[in-house]
Amino acid sequence: MQAKPQLHGLPSYKPGKPIEEVKKELGLTKVVKLASNENPYGASPLAAKVISEMASQTAIYPDGYAAVIREKVATKIGVDQNQLIFGNGSDEVIQFLCRAFLSPETNTVTADPTFSQYKLNATIEGAEVREVPSVDGVHDLDAMLEAIDENTRIVWVCNPNNPSGTYINQEAFSSFLERVPSHVLVVSDEAYYEYVTASDYPKTLPLLKKYENLMVLRTFSKAYGLAALRIGYGVANPGLISLLDPVRPPFNNTTFAHVAAVASLEDDEFISSCVEKNTASLKQFEQFCQTYQLKFYPSQTNFILIDFNRSGDEVFDYLLKKGFIVRSGEALGFPTCVRITVGTDEENNELFAVLEEMLASKAVKQ
Repeated sequence: MQAKPQLHGLPSYKPGKPIEEVKKELGLTKVVKLASNENPYGASPLAAKVISEMASQTAIYPDGYAAVIREKVATKIGVDQNQLIFGNGSDEVIQFLCRAFLSPETNTVTADPTFSQYKLNATIEGAEVREVPSVDGVHDLDAMLEAIDENTRIVWVCNPNNPSGTYINQEAFSSFLERVPSHVLVVSDEAYYEYVTASDYPKTLPLLKKYENLMVLRTFSKAYGLAALRIGYGVANPGLISLLDPVRPPFNNTTFAHVAAVASLEDDEFISSCVEKNTASLKQFEQFCQTYQLKFYPSQTNFILIDFNRSGDEVFDYLLKKGFIVRSGEALGFPTCVRITVGTDEENNELFAVLEEMLASKAVKQ
Protein backbone atom coordinates (compact mmCIF):
# COMPACT_ATOMS: atom_id res chain seq x y z
CA MET A 1 0.00 0.00 0.00
CA GLN A 2 1.31 3.42 -0.95
CA ALA A 3 0.29 6.55 0.89
CA LYS A 4 1.22 10.11 -0.03
CA PRO A 5 5.00 10.41 0.31
CA GLN A 6 4.67 13.45 2.59
CA LEU A 7 2.89 11.31 5.21
CA HIS A 8 5.98 9.20 5.89
CA GLY A 9 7.59 10.44 9.09
CA LEU A 10 4.98 13.17 9.57
CA PRO A 11 4.39 13.59 13.31
CA SER A 12 0.86 13.36 14.65
CA TYR A 13 -0.55 15.87 17.10
CA LYS A 14 0.42 15.01 20.68
CA PRO A 15 -2.00 16.42 23.27
CA GLY A 16 -1.26 16.75 26.96
CA LYS A 17 -1.29 13.54 28.99
CA PRO A 18 -4.71 12.40 30.27
CA ILE A 19 -5.25 12.79 34.01
CA GLU A 20 -6.12 9.14 34.69
CA GLU A 21 -3.05 7.94 32.82
CA VAL A 22 -0.79 10.14 34.94
CA LYS A 23 -2.43 9.00 38.16
CA LYS A 24 -1.91 5.36 37.26
CA GLU A 25 1.61 5.84 35.95
CA LEU A 26 2.91 7.84 38.93
CA GLY A 27 0.69 6.54 41.71
CA LEU A 28 -0.87 9.93 42.36
CA THR A 29 -4.30 10.51 43.84
CA LYS A 30 -4.65 14.08 42.58
CA VAL A 31 -3.57 15.44 39.23
CA VAL A 32 -4.24 18.92 37.83
CA LYS A 33 -4.22 19.31 34.05
CA LEU A 34 -2.92 22.69 32.94
CA ALA A 35 -1.78 21.63 29.48
CA SER A 36 -4.51 22.06 26.88
CA ASN A 37 -5.85 25.57 27.55
CA GLU A 38 -9.26 24.32 28.61
CA ASN A 39 -11.59 26.46 30.71
CA PRO A 40 -11.00 25.40 34.35
CA TYR A 41 -14.51 26.56 35.21
CA GLY A 42 -16.14 24.25 32.67
CA ALA A 43 -19.09 25.35 30.58
CA SER A 44 -22.27 27.26 31.26
CA PRO A 45 -24.77 25.19 33.30
CA LEU A 46 -27.22 25.87 30.48
CA ALA A 47 -25.13 23.65 28.19
CA ALA A 48 -25.39 20.61 30.44
CA LYS A 49 -29.13 21.14 30.79
CA VAL A 50 -29.84 21.11 27.05
CA ILE A 51 -27.51 18.15 26.44
CA SER A 52 -29.47 16.18 29.02
CA GLU A 53 -32.72 17.13 27.33
CA MET A 54 -31.43 15.86 23.97
CA ALA A 55 -30.16 12.53 25.33
CA SER A 56 -33.03 10.62 23.73
CA GLN A 57 -32.20 11.90 20.24
CA THR A 58 -29.03 9.88 19.60
CA ALA A 59 -30.57 7.84 16.76
CA ILE A 60 -31.25 10.94 14.67
CA TYR A 61 -28.60 12.59 12.51
CA PRO A 62 -27.76 16.19 13.43
CA ASP A 63 -28.80 19.07 11.22
CA GLY A 64 -26.16 19.13 8.50
CA TYR A 65 -26.79 22.79 7.80
CA ALA A 66 -26.48 23.70 11.51
CA ALA A 67 -29.47 26.02 11.07
CA VAL A 68 -30.14 26.89 14.72
CA ILE A 69 -26.55 27.51 15.78
CA ARG A 70 -25.94 29.27 12.45
CA GLU A 71 -28.73 31.75 13.16
CA LYS A 72 -27.58 32.21 16.75
CA VAL A 73 -23.93 32.89 15.87
CA ALA A 74 -24.84 35.18 12.97
CA THR A 75 -27.03 37.29 15.25
CA LYS A 76 -24.49 37.27 18.07
CA ILE A 77 -21.52 38.49 16.02
CA GLY A 78 -23.43 40.57 13.47
CA VAL A 79 -22.88 38.75 10.18
CA ASP A 80 -25.10 37.11 7.59
CA GLN A 81 -25.83 33.41 7.98
CA ASN A 82 -24.25 32.60 4.61
CA GLN A 83 -20.94 33.94 5.91
CA LEU A 84 -20.51 31.01 8.32
CA ILE A 85 -19.10 27.50 8.07
CA PHE A 86 -19.02 25.14 11.07
CA GLY A 87 -16.35 22.59 11.84
CA ASN A 88 -15.56 19.84 14.29
CA GLY A 89 -13.60 22.43 16.20
CA SER A 90 -11.93 25.28 14.31
CA ASP A 91 -9.19 22.70 13.57
CA GLU A 92 -11.50 21.11 11.02
CA VAL A 93 -12.07 24.45 9.29
CA ILE A 94 -8.28 24.70 8.96
CA GLN A 95 -8.41 21.30 7.30
CA PHE A 96 -11.16 22.51 4.93
CA LEU A 97 -9.05 25.49 3.91
CA CYS A 98 -5.94 23.43 3.22
CA ARG A 99 -7.87 20.86 1.22
CA ALA A 100 -9.62 23.55 -0.83
CA PHE A 101 -6.70 25.85 -1.60
CA LEU A 102 -3.39 24.00 -1.23
CA SER A 103 -1.64 21.57 -3.56
CA PRO A 104 1.96 20.57 -4.41
CA GLU A 105 2.16 23.56 -6.78
CA THR A 106 1.34 26.09 -4.05
CA ASN A 107 2.77 27.39 -0.81
CA THR A 108 1.47 28.75 2.47
CA VAL A 109 3.04 31.20 4.94
CA THR A 110 2.99 30.87 8.73
CA ALA A 111 4.79 32.30 11.70
CA ASP A 112 7.22 30.09 13.62
CA PRO A 113 6.44 29.02 16.29
CA THR A 114 2.65 28.97 15.95
CA PHE A 115 -0.27 26.54 16.02
CA SER A 116 0.94 23.24 14.58
CA GLN A 117 -2.18 22.38 12.58
CA TYR A 118 -1.48 24.92 9.84
CA LYS A 119 1.77 23.23 8.89
CA LEU A 120 0.45 19.70 9.40
CA ASN A 121 -2.55 20.08 7.12
CA ALA A 122 -0.61 22.01 4.49
CA THR A 123 2.05 19.30 4.43
CA ILE A 124 -0.58 16.60 3.95
CA GLU A 125 -1.77 18.48 0.84
CA GLY A 126 1.81 18.54 -0.47
CA ALA A 127 2.14 22.33 -0.30
CA GLU A 128 5.37 24.13 0.54
CA VAL A 129 5.24 25.61 4.06
CA ARG A 130 7.14 28.86 4.48
CA GLU A 131 7.78 29.43 8.17
CA VAL A 132 8.79 32.94 9.18
CA PRO A 133 10.52 33.30 12.57
CA SER A 134 8.55 35.35 15.07
CA VAL A 135 10.11 38.20 17.00
CA ASP A 136 9.89 37.70 20.75
CA GLY A 137 6.82 35.52 20.25
CA VAL A 138 5.06 37.96 17.91
CA HIS A 139 4.40 37.40 14.19
CA ASP A 140 6.83 39.30 11.96
CA LEU A 141 4.21 40.52 9.51
CA ASP A 142 6.67 42.39 7.31
CA ALA A 143 8.79 39.27 6.84
CA MET A 144 5.68 37.17 6.26
CA LEU A 145 4.63 39.61 3.56
CA GLU A 146 8.02 39.23 1.88
CA ALA A 147 7.57 35.43 1.85
CA ILE A 148 4.44 35.72 -0.30
CA ASP A 149 4.70 35.10 -4.05
CA GLU A 150 2.40 34.25 -6.95
CA ASN A 151 2.05 30.65 -5.69
CA THR A 152 1.05 31.58 -2.14
CA ARG A 153 -2.53 30.68 -1.33
CA ILE A 154 -2.94 31.09 2.45
CA VAL A 155 -1.25 33.18 5.14
CA TRP A 156 -2.03 32.15 8.71
CA VAL A 157 -2.21 34.76 11.47
CA CYS A 158 -2.78 33.17 14.87
CA ASN A 159 -4.04 36.06 16.96
CA PRO A 160 -3.49 35.74 19.88
CA ASN A 161 -0.70 33.34 19.02
CA ASN A 162 -0.47 29.83 20.38
CA PRO A 163 1.93 29.00 22.07
CA SER A 164 3.24 32.48 22.99
CA GLY A 165 -0.05 34.19 23.91
CA THR A 166 1.08 37.41 22.22
CA TYR A 167 -1.09 39.41 19.83
CA ILE A 168 -1.02 41.67 16.78
CA ASN A 169 -2.76 45.01 17.20
CA GLN A 170 -5.35 46.68 14.98
CA GLU A 171 -2.93 49.02 13.22
CA ALA A 172 -0.42 46.30 12.36
CA PHE A 173 -3.06 43.86 11.17
CA SER A 174 -4.89 46.42 9.03
CA SER A 175 -1.62 47.53 7.43
CA PHE A 176 -0.77 43.90 6.69
CA LEU A 177 -4.15 43.21 5.10
CA GLU A 178 -3.78 46.28 2.91
CA ARG A 179 -0.52 44.93 1.48
CA VAL A 180 -1.39 41.24 1.04
CA PRO A 181 -2.14 40.43 -2.64
CA SER A 182 -5.81 39.75 -3.33
CA HIS A 183 -5.10 36.18 -4.51
CA VAL A 184 -3.85 35.23 -1.04
CA LEU A 185 -6.29 34.23 1.71
CA VAL A 186 -5.49 35.69 5.13
CA VAL A 187 -6.78 33.53 7.98
CA SER A 188 -7.09 35.25 11.35
CA ASP A 189 -7.31 32.43 13.87
CA GLU A 190 -8.99 33.88 16.97
CA ALA A 191 -9.45 30.78 19.14
CA TYR A 192 -8.79 32.82 22.29
CA TYR A 193 -10.84 35.84 21.21
CA GLU A 194 -13.11 35.88 24.28
CA TYR A 195 -10.13 36.14 26.64
CA VAL A 196 -8.60 39.19 24.96
CA THR A 197 -8.61 42.38 27.03
CA ALA A 198 -6.27 44.56 24.94
CA SER A 199 -8.08 47.66 23.69
CA ASP A 200 -6.15 47.71 20.40
CA TYR A 201 -6.88 44.10 19.47
CA PRO A 202 -8.12 43.97 15.84
CA LYS A 203 -11.83 44.24 15.12
CA THR A 204 -11.70 41.77 12.25
CA LEU A 205 -15.35 41.11 11.48
CA PRO A 206 -16.00 44.62 10.05
CA LEU A 207 -12.94 44.12 7.81
CA LEU A 208 -14.70 41.26 6.02
CA LYS A 209 -16.73 43.83 4.08
CA LYS A 210 -13.56 45.35 2.64
CA TYR A 211 -11.37 42.29 2.21
CA GLU A 212 -12.83 39.30 0.38
CA ASN A 213 -9.56 37.43 1.03
CA LEU A 214 -10.03 37.40 4.81
CA MET A 215 -11.41 34.59 6.98
CA VAL A 216 -11.85 34.69 10.75
CA LEU A 217 -11.78 31.49 12.84
CA ARG A 218 -13.34 31.13 16.27
CA THR A 219 -14.17 28.22 18.56
CA PHE A 220 -16.34 27.07 21.46
CA SER A 221 -13.50 24.94 22.86
CA LYS A 222 -11.78 27.59 24.99
CA ALA A 223 -13.72 30.22 26.94
CA TYR A 224 -17.06 28.50 26.27
CA GLY A 225 -15.76 25.25 27.78
CA LEU A 226 -17.11 22.92 25.08
CA ALA A 227 -13.82 21.29 24.05
CA ALA A 228 -15.25 17.78 24.44
CA LEU A 229 -18.01 18.56 21.94
CA ARG A 230 -15.71 19.93 19.19
CA ILE A 231 -17.40 22.86 17.53
CA GLY A 232 -15.87 25.92 15.91
CA TYR A 233 -16.55 28.09 12.91
CA GLY A 234 -15.15 30.27 10.16
CA VAL A 235 -16.50 33.64 9.02
CA ALA A 236 -15.86 35.00 5.54
CA ASN A 237 -17.58 36.41 2.47
CA PRO A 238 -20.37 34.18 1.09
CA GLY A 239 -18.40 33.31 -2.04
CA LEU A 240 -15.55 31.83 -0.04
CA ILE A 241 -17.95 29.91 2.20
CA SER A 242 -19.69 28.40 -0.84
CA LEU A 243 -16.32 27.19 -2.14
CA LEU A 244 -15.52 25.51 1.19
CA ASP A 245 -18.87 23.91 1.90
CA PRO A 246 -18.45 20.96 -0.51
CA VAL A 247 -15.28 20.03 1.40
CA ARG A 248 -17.20 19.84 4.68
CA PRO A 249 -18.36 16.32 5.56
CA PRO A 250 -22.11 15.88 6.11
CA PHE A 251 -23.23 15.97 9.76
CA ASN A 252 -19.76 17.04 10.93
CA ASN A 253 -21.10 18.49 14.21
CA THR A 254 -23.14 16.56 16.72
CA THR A 255 -26.58 17.59 17.87
CA PHE A 256 -25.16 17.92 21.38
CA ALA A 257 -22.56 20.38 20.11
CA HIS A 258 -25.20 22.45 18.35
CA VAL A 259 -27.56 22.77 21.30
CA ALA A 260 -24.78 23.29 23.85
CA ALA A 261 -23.23 26.05 21.74
CA VAL A 262 -26.60 27.78 21.36
CA ALA A 263 -27.19 27.64 25.12
CA SER A 264 -23.67 28.87 25.86
CA LEU A 265 -24.14 31.92 23.67
CA GLU A 266 -27.10 32.88 25.84
CA ASP A 267 -25.00 32.95 29.03
CA ASP A 268 -22.94 36.13 28.74
CA GLU A 269 -22.63 36.30 32.52
CA PHE A 270 -20.76 32.99 32.63
CA ILE A 271 -18.26 34.09 29.98
CA SER A 272 -17.72 37.46 31.64
CA SER A 273 -17.06 35.75 34.96
CA CYS A 274 -14.54 33.34 33.39
CA VAL A 275 -12.70 36.15 31.62
CA GLU A 276 -12.57 38.26 34.78
CA LYS A 277 -11.12 35.39 36.80
CA ASN A 278 -8.66 34.54 34.03
CA THR A 279 -7.40 38.12 33.81
CA ALA A 280 -6.85 38.29 37.56
CA SER A 281 -5.02 34.94 37.57
CA LEU A 282 -2.78 35.98 34.68
CA LYS A 283 -1.66 38.96 36.76
CA GLN A 284 -0.73 36.55 39.57
CA PHE A 285 1.37 34.51 37.14
CA GLU A 286 3.09 37.66 35.93
CA GLN A 287 3.80 38.75 39.50
CA PHE A 288 5.24 35.31 40.24
CA CYS A 289 7.54 35.57 37.24
CA GLN A 290 8.66 39.06 38.21
CA THR A 291 9.39 37.92 41.78
CA TYR A 292 11.60 35.08 40.56
CA GLN A 293 13.02 37.02 37.61
CA LEU A 294 11.59 34.67 35.03
CA LYS A 295 10.96 35.88 31.51
CA PHE A 296 7.38 35.45 30.37
CA TYR A 297 5.42 36.33 27.25
CA PRO A 298 2.59 38.82 27.91
CA SER A 299 -0.57 36.83 27.24
CA GLN A 300 -4.00 37.70 25.87
CA THR A 301 -5.17 34.10 26.33
CA ASN A 302 -5.91 31.66 29.14
CA PHE A 303 -2.32 30.40 29.25
CA ILE A 304 1.12 31.82 29.85
CA LEU A 305 4.48 30.86 28.36
CA ILE A 306 7.27 31.08 30.94
CA ASP A 307 10.99 30.83 30.23
CA PHE A 308 12.67 28.90 33.05
CA ASN A 309 16.07 29.17 31.36
CA ARG A 310 16.44 25.41 31.45
CA SER A 311 15.09 22.43 29.57
CA GLY A 312 11.33 22.62 29.22
CA ASP A 313 11.17 18.82 29.28
CA GLU A 314 12.91 18.72 32.67
CA VAL A 315 10.50 21.27 34.13
CA PHE A 316 7.61 19.29 32.65
CA ASP A 317 8.86 16.06 34.23
CA TYR A 318 9.37 17.71 37.62
CA LEU A 319 5.85 19.15 37.64
CA LEU A 320 4.34 15.91 36.36
CA LYS A 321 5.76 14.00 39.32
CA LYS A 322 4.14 16.60 41.57
CA GLY A 323 0.76 16.09 39.93
CA PHE A 324 0.68 18.96 37.40
CA ILE A 325 0.37 18.35 33.66
CA VAL A 326 1.71 21.28 31.63
CA ARG A 327 3.20 21.57 28.13
CA SER A 328 6.93 21.58 27.59
CA GLY A 329 8.14 24.26 25.21
CA GLU A 330 10.55 21.74 23.65
CA ALA A 331 7.81 20.59 21.26
CA LEU A 332 6.37 24.08 20.81
CA GLY A 333 9.43 25.90 19.50
CA PHE A 334 10.43 27.39 22.85
CA PRO A 335 12.88 24.80 24.26
CA THR A 336 13.56 26.51 27.60
CA CYS A 337 9.92 27.38 28.25
CA VAL A 338 6.81 25.76 29.66
CA ARG A 339 3.28 26.69 28.62
CA ILE A 340 0.86 26.67 31.54
CA THR A 341 -2.92 26.91 31.31
CA VAL A 342 -4.37 29.33 33.85
CA GLY A 343 -6.32 27.31 36.39
CA THR A 344 -8.58 28.10 39.33
CA ASP A 345 -7.18 30.07 42.28
CA GLU A 346 -6.66 26.85 44.22
CA GLU A 347 -4.88 25.14 41.32
CA ASN A 348 -2.71 28.16 40.62
CA ASN A 349 -1.67 28.59 44.25
CA GLU A 350 -0.76 24.91 44.54
CA LEU A 351 1.30 25.20 41.36
CA PHE A 352 3.09 28.33 42.60
CA ALA A 353 4.10 26.46 45.77
CA VAL A 354 5.56 23.58 43.72
CA LEU A 355 7.39 25.98 41.41
CA GLU A 356 8.82 27.81 44.41
CA GLU A 357 10.14 24.52 45.74
CA MET A 358 11.66 23.68 42.36
CA LEU A 359 13.36 27.05 41.99
CA ALA A 360 14.62 27.05 45.59
CA SER A 361 16.00 23.51 45.46
CA LYS A 362 17.40 23.85 41.94
CA ALA A 363 15.98 20.37 41.43
CA VAL A 364 15.95 21.12 37.73
CA LYS A 365 19.41 21.88 36.41
CA GLN A 366 19.94 25.23 34.70
